[in-house]
Amino acid sequence: MTQTRDDVPPISLLDDPVRRRIYDWVIAQARPVGREETAQALELTRALVTFHLDKLAAAGLLEADYRRLTGRVGPGAGRPARVYWRADRDFAVTLPARQYQRAAELFATALEGIGETVVETQLQAAGARLGEELGAASGGGAPRRRLLDALSAGGYEPHPVEHGTIRLRNCPYHALVESHRPLVCGTNLAFAQGIARAVGSTGLEPVLDPQPGYCCVAFVPRSAAPGGQIA
Repeated sequence: MTQTRDDVPPISLLDDPVRRRIYDWVIAQARPVGREETAQALELTRALVTFHLDKLAAAGLLEADYRRLTGRVGPGAGRPARVYWRADRDFAVTLPARQYQRAAELFATALEGIGETVVETQLQAAGARLGEELGAASGGGAPRRRLLDALSAGGYEPHPVEHGTIRLRNCPYHALVESHRPLVCGTNLAFAQGIARAVGSTGLEPVLDPQPGYCCVAFVPRSAAPGGQIA
């Protein structure tokens, strides 16, 4: 993640409450969405939604393209509609400027040079403890509600999908994954296991199950939990 002053104008767009509401709804869908669908879901006019969606896309906060929403092709399929989804790039502003990403890269590179056994034992144990702290701070309620709250507090954006599985639409450590995948994903799994222990029995098991567009960790029903491996 590269931080520049250019991140200020895009982030400032979200100060508008209607625009922020539209942005939050679009990214919550975890798929491309059209103007009409967004307008109906938020009970806003199509013209207003279109204005804000195009502003967000022009600023780089959303990606946009044209696709046929009906799934039909050929004559009579209709014109492609403009659809929007969350942009892949990161946005951040800190004043004064900080280089946490550079520090994280440095630490990850150094840890990988220490030795696999030491790293797995120490780093994953630390990750599990931090996960337990986050889970313990998730408040009251049923274990599943506490799990969702803890994951949201950790920045994971939990998303229930088929068969009771919970996938995570955001990896808080995304910037490190490509260059340090085993280190990051292994620690991420230990962190998730710590959360699961702290919130109590949910019938779900955190496993490594990388899927496009999601974090490498998923929470799956224990009866269906695979032996996830780091890809």
